[in-house]
Amino acid sequence: MQQAAGLSNQDLIASIEQQLTHLRIENWLHHDLFTWQWWLLLAVLIIPWFFWWKKVDRTRLLEITLIGMLVFIISSYLDAVLSELGLWEYHYWVIPLWPRLIPADWSVLPITYMFVYQKYSSSWKRFIIAMTVTSALYSFGGESFLVWINVYELHSWRHYYSFPIYLAIGILIKWVVAVFMARQEQARARQ
Repeated sequence: MQQAAGLSNQDLIASIEQQLTHLRIENWLHHDLFTWQWWLLLAVLIIPWFFWWKKVDRTRLLEITLIGMLVFIISSYLDAVLSELGLWEYHYWVIPLWPRLIPADWSVLPITYMFVYQKYSSSWKRFIIAMTVTSALYSFGGESFLVWINVYELHSWRHYYSFPIYLAIGILIKWVVAVFMARQEQARARQ
């Protein structure tokens, strides 16, 4: 792309970003908002949290919530970076100023990982088996479903690339929380 006369690269980037934001809002207003896909995404963003609140083990609430927050951070970051690189795109957004799949990043993935952790964290073997099944379901089932309903489009990505990432996120986060919990117990024992 040629640089516009008299604009620095930074000014040109800012101008293009403003135009892109305007186009995203226009597209969202005329293409996404109130479609059945938009309603589905909105429901998937909100409804799982009610289920989570009813079923979460409140005796381990901080530990389990830490799992969810770490998944939220990692999945949001990976989604932003990898979609920015053009590996995939989304055709429907809940909100236009965050054109990512926020129902997955902010709801489905964190809640699923929290429930897997809540139910299977007592043993690494059970946890890895549960995360393997979950990773396969999301990689091959969930992502394929999103492609089928035209919410998600793959470019330079394949579903099987997602599988080790979903699995690695679960294992990494369980390990991090285990380290934090051990340090917390050591600190309590010294008191």
